[in-house]
Amino acid sequence: MEKTVIKQTKEDKSVKSKTALIMPHFGGEKHVRHKLEHRFAVKDEAFLRCMGHMLGPSIIPGNKVKTLQNGDQIFPAMVGSIERAEKTISFETFVYWAGDIGQKFCNALIERSKAGVKVHIILDWWGTQRIDEKYIDSMKTAGIEIEKYHPLRWYNFNRMNNRTHRKLLIVDGKIGFIGGVGIADEWQGNAESKDHWRDSHYQVEGPVVAQMQAAFNDNWINTHSKVLLGNNYFPELKPRVKGIMAQVIRSARYSSENVRLMNLLAISSAVKNIRLQAAYFVPDELTIKTLVAAQKRGVNIEIIVPGPYMDSKTVQRASRSLWGSLLDAGVKIYEYQPTMYHCKVLIVDNLGVSVGSTNFDDRSFRLNDEANLNIYDADFAAEQIKFFEEDKSKSRLVTRADYRKMSKIRKMLDKLAGIFQRQM
Repeated sequence: MEKTVIKQTKEDKSVKSKTALIMPHFGGEKHVRHKLEHRFAVKDEAFLRCMGHMLGPSIIPGNKVKTLQNGDQIFPAMVGSIERAEKTISFETFVYWAGDIGQKFCNALIERSKAGVKVHIILDWWGTQRIDEKYIDSMKTAGIEIEKYHPLRWYNFNRMNNRTHRKLLIVDGKIGFIGGVGIADEWQGNAESKDHWRDSHYQVEGPVVAQMQAAFNDNWINTHSKVLLGNNYFPELKPRVKGIMAQVIRSARYSSENVRLMNLLAISSAVKNIRLQAAYFVPDELTIKTLVAAQKRGVNIEIIVPGPYMDSKTVQRASRSLWGSLLDAGVKIYEYQPTMYHCKVLIVDNLGVSVGSTNFDDRSFRLNDEANLNIYDADFAAEQIKFFEEDKSKSRLVTRADYRKMSKIRKMLDKLAGIFQRQM
């Protein structure tokens, strides 16, 4: 039996509804407010134990992770994997817009569904408002199960701020894709023009794919009230010889500290260097203090953010309003010049790498449902550093002098945007 239905009593729904009504306004859960002290390094067993036991599923060996750069590599790999699916497809995304790429995914998913493959899709209601509804109608007609995540309804208006920002594709429970890419024409090409965004995505094989499937299952239960079970979703995944260690960290509305704490723990454990590729860099006060403390103890910190091409100028202004103390401490911030920069990669001490959907902002840290793949492997980290350096060579270093020279009006607008940073 592949599916189990979860039923809710009226009492369950009532309690859930009342809790949901209160939580967004009064906070409810407590958040980490005190700076994490440097106690061990990323290379230490103590760090791995904390990441595994405290934040999520275990770190498991025997995995293969292939880096895909930009749409020219990402989309053919994802569509090709869909086309080869034999039993199941689990697909969750924040962005799915009308266009050539959206049509290609739609066609591939429909063809597999008609061939007998069980296809399950979660689309964030807010992020997919630019989708062609014909895609959804045709996919449903083909037998595909599609759920919109927290659509606008009078009875769940309080959940509007909680979005699924996860980007997950799992095929036959054996091959997974995770990263920052959305299903839209903006991600086409190879970041060779201002119209083609720069991004990275990752193809995963090995035991950790089961953790990706579990992350999808988490939101499928929330939206569809069904559990996807059995070998078609969770097949035996034998460790690959010479595979790498990895884990999937996920956060949701009431476990929102997971990805924030993951980043704080990684930063506070750094002893050599931190390289951050951040599409939306609006860190909270505690994260800034943790970065400054790392820089002051000798960690070399470099951050690449979007430059002249940015899809949200308000977020960019909010980001700039927070750079002062970072630049004063010696943190190097680079603005990517060729096109919109959408990468989300953290590399610590040439060993630990975190990739996935999480932005470096309060929205990802506290409000969104996110999923990140953490990899602990020096060779994999070296490959990501190479990509980081390539992006840095196409970026402009922001100096403290540049920051001081900004006009008063620009500084005022940046500060104003910073006030609303918790929603970004």
